[in-house]
This record gives sequence, structure tokens and C-alpha cells, in this order.
Amino acid sequence: MKSKLIALLLFLSVNTVFSQEVTKTDSIVPIKKEVLKFDYKALIIPSALMAYGIIGIESDGLKGFNANIREEVTEDIDDRFTVDDFSQYAPAVAVYGLNIFGIEGRNNFKDRTIIMGTSYLLMGTWVTVMKKTTRIERPDKSSFNSFPSGHTATAFACAEFLWQEYKDVSIWYGISGYAVAAGTGFFRIYNDKHWLTDVAMGAGIGILTTKIAYWVFPLMDKYIFTKKENQTTAMVAPFYNGKQLGAGILVNFN
Repeated sequence: MKSKLIALLLFLSVNTVFSQEVTKTDSIVPIKKEVLKFDYKALIIPSALMAYGIIGIESDGLKGFNANIREEVTEDIDDRFTVDDFSQYAPAVAVYGLNIFGIEGRNNFKDRTIIMGTSYLLMGTWVTVMKKTTRIERPDKSSFNSFPSGHTATAFACAEFLWQEYKDVSIWYGISGYAVAAGTGFFRIYNDKHWLTDVAMGAGIGILTTKIAYWVFPLMDKYIFTKKENQTTAMVAPFYNGKQLGAGILVNFN
């Protein structure tokens, strides 16, 4: 059963990447200084994942499936693996690491950082609000903030970030990022911290918020971050670590 769950998560991840490649859902190339263009097809996969998660809140059938998955995955487990605390950030770290080693992505350092920061702010806010409003108990009964999975949302937001930045260099960068994100989701279940519906909802939120960040970036770049003569500029650098949400502000006076 464990192998089936891993295969399912990897299938959803890889299918997301190939669906994006085949249907050309990301109609924001090139992103710099271009007019915002939205394509509804990009919403299909994250919306499906979130719909599954939301339906699972009240569906007895999906609740039963959650329980079965938990039982199969966690049985005979003696040790927990906290790799998910670190793997959630791995795809985003890879974006900057690849650039350091001379493999250029889609955007420069400033632009990609603004995009990732915007995604984190949206994702962190969304996850925090849903945790506080749904108050679903975790499988290990440690707290009532199980839905959705913040670790998974972070991982899939980062995976979509890696995909967007390096899909034109090699599709395999995107596939590896989504594989890591799927693994993070699996280990949230393995470590008895989340239900499958929590993970599905987190994955959908992560993918969608990064897409939104790329869609709105041209407008943000034009009206907020483009430096004009004798203009005071400010940059907001939001962060979310799975438990805390915050932001720093840098102001430049000309």
C-alpha cells in the first residue's frame, strides 16, 4: 500500500508537469514587461486537488479512505523521518543553486525573489486561514490544525517555482522538483501528521499560488518595483516557515 501511495503522488506530480508542457497552460512567456495574460487551463490540476481536499472534509467515504491510507502507511513504523521539514524547500533552493552554477533560468535574482515572495505570502496566508477555520485534528492527535498541509503547500509552491524558472532549459528540472514535493507529501502522512486530503489540498494551494504570483508579477513590476526618477521605492520580502508568517520591508529613498 505504501508503494501505491508513493506511486499515486508521483503520478499526480509528473502528470502536472507533462500537462503543463503539452497544453501550454502557462501563457506568461516571456514574463518580463509583458501584458498579463491568463489561461483557465492552468487552474484544472490545482483546482482538482483542492476540490478533493475540500470534499474530504465532510465526505464519510473519503474520511474512511484517509483512515485506511493512514493505517497502511503507518503500520509497523518505529522511527519517524523528519526529511519533510527540509525537503519542502529543496526545489526553491535548487533554483538559486542552479543559477549559482551558471545555469540561467527565466528571471534574474530580483524578479524571481519577488515572485517567490509573493507566492509564499499568498500560500502562507491561505494555509493559515484554513487551518484556523477548519480546525481538523491531526492523525497523531497532537493539534487541531491538520487541514491543509503547510509543508506540502510549501513544497508544491517551490516545485512550481522550479518548473517555471527552468522548464525551458530542461523538463527534468520540473519533474525532479515535483517528485521531491510528492515525497514531502508522502512523509507528512508517513510521519502521522496529515491525512491524504490535507496533502491534496496543500498541493493544490502551492501550485496555484505560485501560478498567481507569476501572473501578477508584470503588474507588480510595472507599478511597484520599477524604479523611476526621484521616486521612493519599497520592497516587501514575505516569509512563511510552516508555523510563522511575516514580512520585512526595505525602503530606498532617491
